Amino acid sequence: SPDKQYMLIEKIQKPYSYLVPANGFPSVVSITDMNGKQIKELAKLPSSETAPSGNDNVQNVPRRFEWRDDVPATIVWAQPLDEGLLKNKVDFRDVVYALASPFAGEPKEIFKTAMRYFGVSWGNNNAALVSEGLRSKQQQQVSLYNPTTDAMEVLLTRNTTDAYSNPGFPVTITNSYGKSVIQFTGADKQTMLYNNTSGSSPRGDLPYLMSYNLSTKKSDTLWRSSPGSFETVVKVLDADKLSLVTRRESKSIVPNYWLKDLKLRIADRQLTRFTNPYPQMDGVSKQKVRYKRADGVDLTGDLFLPAGYDAKKDGPLPVIIWAYPAEYNSAADAGQIRGSEDKFTYLNGGSPVFYATQGYAVLNAAEMPIVATNADKKPNDDFIAQLSMNAEAAINYLAELGVGDRNRVGVGGHSYGAFMTANLLAHTNLFKAGIARSGAYNRSLTPFGFQNEDRTYWQATSLYNEMSPFNYADKIKTPILLIHGEMDNNTGTYPIQSERLFNAIKGHGGTVRFVSLPYEAHGYAGRENVLHVLAEQLEWLDKYVKNAK
Repeated sequence: SPDKQYMLIEKIQKPYSYLVPANGFPSVVSITDMNGKQIKELAKLPSSETAPSGNDNVQNVPRRFEWRDDVPATIVWAQPLDEGLLKNKVDFRDVVYALASPFAGEPKEIFKTAMRYFGVSWGNNNAALVSEGLRSKQQQQVSLYNPTTDAMEVLLTRNTTDAYSNPGFPVTITNSYGKSVIQFTGADKQTMLYNNTSGSSPRGDLPYLMSYNLSTKKSDTLWRSSPGSFETVVKVLDADKLSLVTRRESKSIVPNYWLKDLKLRIADRQLTRFTNPYPQMDGVSKQKVRYKRADGVDLTGDLFLPAGYDAKKDGPLPVIIWAYPAEYNSAADAGQIRGSEDKFTYLNGGSPVFYATQGYAVLNAAEMPIVATNADKKPNDDFIAQLSMNAEAAINYLAELGVGDRNRVGVGGHSYGAFMTANLLAHTNLFKAGIARSGAYNRSLTPFGFQNEDRTYWQATSLYNEMSPFNYADKIKTPILLIHGEMDNNTGTYPIQSERLFNAIKGHGGTVRFVSLPYEAHGYAGRENVLHVLAEQLEWLDKYVKNAK
């Protein structure tokens, strides 16, 4: 507890499950003193094996037990009012209770939410922010809650996929209990600061710091990153004096930290002098490209070209497109600009950007939106058709730009991006090769939903079958490299997914290679394995894309 007098304990119970992770085992939630003596048993929670499917359905039991950060020792939690099922029509989905020390009385109802309760950012006795939403409808609502009067007032309602409407997160301060709470500034202590570290806009990401007054409901942008660089606020040193620490970078300049004063307007002072860790990448160009697919939806991607490359002189290059699909209920949201070409490119072990040094044009983070075409449909109802449209639009754009050879294009992705890759090879003839890492290819093995699809296999059998590239293994004649961690800990992508797809493609005479990485989980960490992945991918691309017949 904030006053360090009590502990909130969750103890898992037998029988342990082989179907759900440890946080889904039966458990008992209780409050103890600092010696471990039980003060209050709060709940006995069943195994989540019986949890209802669907993104917004929950078990009909208490959940989200946590301490209030702004008082000595008060526990809060939520409980569904709709039996945990979204299909039940009710005015309020959840109710939130509080119980203060010494935890002897009855819990107090403090507020209800019309959507699923997501949590509270605590501030002080007069103001806290309550977050609620529905994943299936991509909706979020933030309300102002007064802990003294229990009054609730809606401040913000938005689509979670609408990047332009995201205000960011309130700036916090450490209180006397050592907990992070919302910081209030100004003479009346009614002004919050919002730090948006993305700052998505039609001009690309431009992070900003904004003030919002709870009394007047007026907001003011105090500072915004300038085009040509990418700068974010990492720490507010003094909220009243607006003294900040920022992190600034550009395409060619590695991120460094700066001291900034918005009131005194003195020159920014550089705090660190980190140098480029990738001198081998010098000269590799980066550009945020924008193009349209056939139905008019706007798409973007980060295009990397080799150092010294000249399209007119050198001609079109072999291409690798790396992507990860995303679902949208709104075409307008799908077409928004995300990311910034002014960010320095940090490379992780599996990054395709490495291959720009090997003579490839790399379209990284290529947008692959899957959009609900009308109110009666869900995004995945047109998954294959839209996936193909996205890929074709990217290839056409690079070819028209003169940098990509449309006859030498490879595609790749990790996890859901691997699933995308296998589907593209099964349903199109656009590519010379594919790389699919740690993916799921048979959706009957994820029968209770996957990614943002919350219909079950039994509710949408034909959809699951149509979206499973395993069912079209006989059509996959384009060479595909399958890579998987031997000990993948992601419940949707067990290694059997790659093993069975490999056998199916090979059994139909397809060109396929399967690499199993010893001891690796869903992401790859071992130095030997990371280097091995890079080598396998490059050899595959060189053989089947760059030097394709």
